Amino acid sequence: MPRAAAATTRTSFPGPAPSPVPPAPAASRVADPDRRRTSASGVLRSVLEHGPVARSTIARLTGLSPASVSEHCARLAGLGLIREAAVPARSRGAGRPHVPVELDGRGFLVGGVHLAVPYTTVALLDLRGRIVAERRTGHAGAGPLQVLERAAEGLAALLAQVPGARPLGIGFASGGWVDRDSGTVVEHPLLHWRDVPVRDVLRARTGLPVHVDGHARALVNAERLFGRARGSRSVLKLFVGNVVDAAFATNDEVHHGPRSQAGAIAHLPLPGGTEPCACGRTGCLQAELSERTLCRRARAAGVAAGVNPMRVLAAAGAGDPAAVRLLVERSRLTGRAAGLLLDVLNPETVVVTEVGAMYRADCLAALREAVGARRAQAVVPTGFTDSVLAVAGGAVALDVLYRDPLAVSHDVH
Repeated sequence: MPRAAAATTRTSFPGPAPSPVPPAPAASRVADPDRRRTSASGVLRSVLEHGPVARSTIARLTGLSPASVSEHCARLAGLGLIREAAVPARSRGAGRPHVPVELDGRGFLVGGVHLAVPYTTVALLDLRGRIVAERRTGHAGAGPLQVLERAAEGLAALLAQVPGARPLGIGFASGGWVDRDSGTVVEHPLLHWRDVPVRDVLRARTGLPVHVDGHARALVNAERLFGRARGSRSVLKLFVGNVVDAAFATNDEVHHGPRSQAGAIAHLPLPGGTEPCACGRTGCLQAELSERTLCRRARAAGVAAGVNPMRVLAAAGAGDPAAVRLLVERSRLTGRAAGLLLDVLNPETVVVTEVGAMYRADCLAALREAVGARRAQAVVPTGFTDSVLAVAGGAVALDVLYRDPLAVSHDVH
């Protein structure tokens, strides 16, 4: 597909003009930019994870001096990202009570766009990664430009429903090969997208900063910021949907690889796999585990609801033994895949997005059994059970915010 040209028409995004940013103190202006960015990130992350939290506690958590913490808190408060908590915390000794700080962000939202095979999900998220509004649009037969234009229109419609909303930016997540640095979907074989400049197109439509990444990497960041991998030093994210891919993070850094190709595990051979793959081999991970395969097998087994994985799940919940068997077996195969990745990467935590393990105890048990008793408790299902796609899109923008809050806020102001 030739590269799509970014249109110049812009979708109108509502919201009052933000208040001006107070000038940084002289010491901040001469400080090393990387150190200042890292320090501001550490302060904001501490407030997210522990707030309401005293400044003295932030200093202990981050290793920053009390003066530096106070300076960063003042800056972040001026940007509207944090505020002093309403109820001060009493000190254990004499003196004035501590006034803790907490996340603010009143009115601040991020937009999220997730491109799945059958539909696009657009959503608004607050600074804690919670869904404020969400909608889905089918895109059967639509080309990339039309899909992205509909996404921009959908975000504008959602923002119009939230008076006073101040959008910080847009995150876009997709399966396939997504190059974060160029903001491009390099290749999405199932949708036949190739070299689509998503960032340029959405930015031209909305006028907002746009950040683009693969959805497994987006979700590993969501799990680290808001989900079940908080505090883990190393995290593996395994996503099993129509697309099967993975992401790996250590010490707050997600591995991208050259042109963001890391995590492409679709053609990893799965022991015992029998499903023919479009690549010409048999037993590739994505061919075995994709939702398309699950639904086709469900129809072949006489499960009348075998047209959507959630309907297969509903059939299993209603007691259909064929649906139960198919879901448990898929989770078991997912466990084998997780075990292979554990052998190579040895992460502290593995977070799995797979429909059976997310909703059924027997499926999660089968997945953990396949991983092996020694490592089973390291494997957990995602906590974003009903919002995983919306969270993936928004998490791309939220990760940028928490990595460099001063720069993101500067873009908006």
